Amino acid sequence: MPQSRINLLLVAEARAGRTVVRLKGGDPFVFGRGSEERDAALAAGIPVTVVPGISSAISVPGAAGIPVTARGVSKSFTVISGHDPFTEAELGHLAGIGGTLVVLMGVATLQQNVAGLLRHGLLPDTPAAIIERGFADTQRSTRATLGTLAAAARAAGCSNPAVIVIGSVAALGAGTDDIAALLPAAAR
Repeated sequence: MPQSRINLLLVAEARAGRTVVRLKGGDPFVFGRGSEERDAALAAGIPVTVVPGISSAISVPGAAGIPVTARGVSKSFTVISGHDPFTEAELGHLAGIGGTLVVLMGVATLQQNVAGLLRHGLLPDTPAAIIERGFADTQRSTRATLGTLAAAARAAGCSNPAVIVIGSVAALGAGTDDIAALLPAAAR
C-alpha cells in the first residue's frame, strides 16, 4: 500500500472514532515513515502519541550475537540506508569514518557498495555479516569478509529484509546466529 494511502487510512479510521495503533518493526523514526504518518494525523487535527522502538540497526545484529560497538574493537557506528547505491563521495566518507558500518536493507545494492568501499580503502579482510529476517524464526546470518561478502550473499541467496554489518565487530559472536536458540522454549 503506498504511503499516501496509509496516511489517509490512519486519518479516516481515527475520524471514525477508532483508536488507531500503527505498529512498526524497529523505531518508526529510523528510516521509517513514522514522521510522515504523525504529520498526516496532526495536520488532520488528530492527536498522536509516538512510542519509540529499538532500531533494527542495533537489535538485529545483537540477536545474531554481534554488538555494534565493543570495547577495544569499535567505539562508534554509522547507520545508513542501503536502498540506493552510495555516491563516490559518500563511499569515500564511509570508508574513512572508522568504526562499524550498519546498512539497512542493502542487499540489492551490496555488490556496488562493497566494491566502492574497497575502492576507497576498506580492507578486503574486514569482517562483515548479513543478518536476514531479524527476530523471525527464520533469521539467518551470513558471515564473510568484505572482499568475499557479495559472493557469499549470492551463494546463500540473501535477500531483504536484512541488516549488513561491516567492521571488526562482525567477527564477534560467532555461534549465536540462531535466534530460535536464543528464545525461551515457550516462545519458539
